[in-house]
Formats: sequence, C-alpha cells, structure tokens
Amino acid sequence: MENDVRIRKADVSDTEELLRIYDYYVQKTAITFEYDTPSPEEFSDRITDILKKYPYIAAEKDGKIVGYAYVHSFGGRMAYDCSAETTIYLDPELRKSGLGKRLYAAIEDITSRQGILNLYACIAVPHGDEDRYLTRNSADFHEHLGYRLTGTFYKCGNKFGNWYDMVWMEKMIGKHDGSSVPPIIPFNQVLPDIDFSKY
Repeated sequence: MENDVRIRKADVSDTEELLRIYDYYVQKTAITFEYDTPSPEEFSDRITDILKKYPYIAAEKDGKIVGYAYVHSFGGRMAYDCSAETTIYLDPELRKSGLGKRLYAAIEDITSRQGILNLYACIAVPHGDEDRYLTRNSADFHEHLGYRLTGTFYKCGNKFGNWYDMVWMEKMIGKHDGSSVPPIIPFNQVLPDIDFSKY
C-alpha cells in the first residue's frame, strides 16, 4: 500500500471519483448525516469553495482515487480562523490500511504551514450498540492519531430509522503564543512548498 498510492492535491476534475466514494457513505452508512448524495455540480462547488482557502487532497492508486481528505471553516467567525474542521473518506475496501493516517499526516503538515493551530473532527457515533450503519471506528481512529474528546451531542441525528450521537474531537497542532494570531495563509500560497511524495 505504501508505495503504490500517491497523495496529491484534488480539484474539480476529480469530482466524479470523489463523489463515487462519498456516495457509498451517504447510501450505506450513518457516517455522514446527509440523506441524499449531492449532484456532481453541487459537489464540484463544494470542492471549489474549500480550495479557496483550505487543502483538499486525494490518494490515488493505479490512476484511481481511493480516498480523500480536506479541512474547512470551523465556527464561521474571525476569532475561529486559527481552527479548522477535518473530513476524510476512504474507499471502503481500504479502511484500516494505513491510508487514513497518511492523508491526515499530509493535512496536519499543510494546515500547520498555513498557521492553523487547532484541528477539529465532528464524528457520528452509535447511541449504544454499534450497528450495520455505524461503528466507533472513526472516533477510535482519531483518538489513535492524538485527537481528544471534547464533547458529545446525544441522539442528535436520525438516519435509517436509528438515533445517533455526535462527538467533537480536537487536536492542537500549533503553539498558542502571544495574544493574537497572524492571518491564515491560503492553501494555494503554501502549495508550491508542499512535497506530496513525503506523505
């Protein structure tokens, strides 16, 4: 897996392949609380919007995208600008392969270069026992990577006729020095200095 997968910047030309992966999670799982798979146009707009400021990256194997990750705005107010929310989706057959760890290593390196200090993950978890639609694997994955639980919202989502909880997890990747934060550097400005081969 390590040598036959390359990580690179994603863009709107990847919409069809990225959406193919996301469709599985919409239709078959409660990992996302979306009920309907977005149209290619809507999904493409989401990619474009994220890339205005944040990284959107893809893992490619044999010319096919097998996973992706990105970060986006957290909180929507200027005071939150030093923070970002993470998202990751993998081809279902490549979960627990180490690919998620590689994508997150890239995301953490890129966002730290941008000046982002805190990363957050909003994760659906079972309310009670795991079921066919949702396990605790995502929360366990984030904990393994150094994220810590910061809060739980109980029975806040209903999908496939089941109630699910949502947890927030946090990882601080930068130093909180001084009383102010320099402006975040947009992704396209740090992109020329990114060596994707090291991930």
